[in-house]
Amino acid sequence: MCGINGIIAKTNRKKDDITSILNSMNDLIIHRGPDEDGVFSEKNDQFTVGMAMRRLSIIDLSSGQQPIFSDDQQIVIVFNGEIYNYKVLKSKLESEGVTFETSSDTEVILKAYEKYGVESFQWLDGMYGFSIYDKNLNKLFIARDFFGEKPLYYTHTDKEFIWASELKSIINTLDFRPNISKKGLNLYFRLTYIPAPHTIYENIFKLEANHYIAYDLTSHDTTIHKINAEPKPKASNISFEDAKAKTKDLVYKSVDSRSIADVGLGTFLSGGVDSSIISLCLAQTTDKKIDTFSIGFKKASYDETDKSRIVAKQLKSNHHEFIIDENDLKNNIHEILINFDEPFSDTAALPTHLLSEKTREHVTVALTGDGGDEVFGGYNKYYIGKMNKKYTSVIPKGLHKSIAGLSDKYLINKDDTRGRKFQINKLLNSIDYDGEFYWNIVSLANTSKQLEEIMSPDYFESNIFKEYKAVLGKQKIETLTDFRLVDKILSLEGGMLAKVDRTSMLTSLECRAPFLNRELWEFTNTLPENYLMKGWNKKHILKEAFRDQFPKDFLEKGKSGFGSPTGDWLRQSLRKELESYIEPQLLKSQGIFNADVITKLVTDHLESKKDSTFRVWSFYCFQKWYTHNIINKTT
Repeated sequence: MCGINGIIAKTNRKKDDITSILNSMNDLIIHRGPDEDGVFSEKNDQFTVGMAMRRLSIIDLSSGQQPIFSDDQQIVIVFNGEIYNYKVLKSKLESEGVTFETSSDTEVILKAYEKYGVESFQWLDGMYGFSIYDKNLNKLFIARDFFGEKPLYYTHTDKEFIWASELKSIINTLDFRPNISKKGLNLYFRLTYIPAPHTIYENIFKLEANHYIAYDLTSHDTTIHKINAEPKPKASNISFEDAKAKTKDLVYKSVDSRSIADVGLGTFLSGGVDSSIISLCLAQTTDKKIDTFSIGFKKASYDETDKSRIVAKQLKSNHHEFIIDENDLKNNIHEILINFDEPFSDTAALPTHLLSEKTREHVTVALTGDGGDEVFGGYNKYYIGKMNKKYTSVIPKGLHKSIAGLSDKYLINKDDTRGRKFQINKLLNSIDYDGEFYWNIVSLANTSKQLEEIMSPDYFESNIFKEYKAVLGKQKIETLTDFRLVDKILSLEGGMLAKVDRTSMLTSLECRAPFLNRELWEFTNTLPENYLMKGWNKKHILKEAFRDQFPKDFLEKGKSGFGSPTGDWLRQSLRKELESYIEPQLLKSQGIFNADVITKLVTDHLESKKDSTFRVWSFYCFQKWYTHNIINKTT
């Protein structure tokens, strides 16, 4: 696990200048790879090119240093991530006469490319971001993994092409401050994160998952290509029993492949279905006691450590439990949020970082249950398809407007409980008669209407999901398969995986998600939807595949999620800072918000007239980012 950086200077720039820039870029991401670094740079008459990396040693501790060169020195690679099937690929290449100098997965990528070109990228099972400079073709290739587990940013200016694992490395290299992206801003205030290909800055992009960039160093032309063609989901005729057996087999195999490491390895164990199954599989594939890690809150309504204890006891694991309170947050909140480099307001980022920090004291790698909900259909929001269809077939559109209005008036939470009233109100505000309901339900911060109210007309943009609908190839999102595909390209890449990568790598912990396996994803996409969600039973086939491994009814136990009581914190320890963000002079100078509306929203929350945790937290996180990156960097 590492972080990578790179730069192409289109003008005749000194090699030492590029090396110096790369060293500075590396210094900014030392947390991603504290063990060692590596830099390559080369100058010719047309351009100067350089690549660099920071390394967290996981596999081949003694000889996996980067950059790695081909035998003739004509091809060079820097790599961030893990290739789980590298041993299989290495054996295949060796049978074809290819020789290796190291035991690293990085060299396998390089040798596979050297023999088969970019076609070899589709054979990689892993999480990664890498760049390959091929002097033979005078081209550079930059690739990102199938799900987008590892980040990759890039920008193209008149003078340079720059790429990096973290946005900070690019921003601090530019000799100007980029403008705020209107698209990125609106996506953030709808979703609480910004999905690829956008960022908060104009002309700086995230490489989309399952894509690679081909950069021609002669013409400086850039093209972007998909790595793996994703077949359109089509239900097979497989029986439920056969599908259940294959599900179990694929999960075990994925856990086994993602457990390869030359350092200590454990699991995050929340007590939910996904992390419990991953921990079980790991425990059954090793002859040693495994380490499991969980985190809880002193606030009882957020604490679920009792569930993780049940599983840990069953597995006889070395269980580590950490209980946090508001004081733990105070010591970490600024560092955690600012490290994202752009606005990000998933409340689970805070406990995820604290859990990673504690876990890193014991191991270097942690397996997680991330992706289980997307792969097997586990979110409560997946019920919305059924509910929206039934509701709109019975309730006329005009009557619904009246019902939703009454809901906004009477189903008001005054504290951060997110209970029944909150859920009903969220549902009613997501109902849509024109096929937009799922886009509404994934908008965790603001609906389009709410955003239009708080945003200045100069910044508001209405149809922000248009390009994602084009990727899906359909305007109306109606089926469980549709919902899961939306989540793969939006919330998984932009939200969940960004959260886990930034918070864990900030502590130099590597997280691996066995459910994020392309073979497993493509298999579940062929299953009849009632195998995934039977009636109101979510993740049906996954639970049935492992039911006999757990106590009776354990897999049916509800779980609220991995959030934080940020609504309370905003009223208490963060109140003074939040109030500073609605100062009239600041809002006027920004010109982004409708000052009266945003001030009332925040004030009503602070005075417990109406709980608006998600909306106010997204505003708080944006203002913290803005203050740190725009105001403080320009004064």
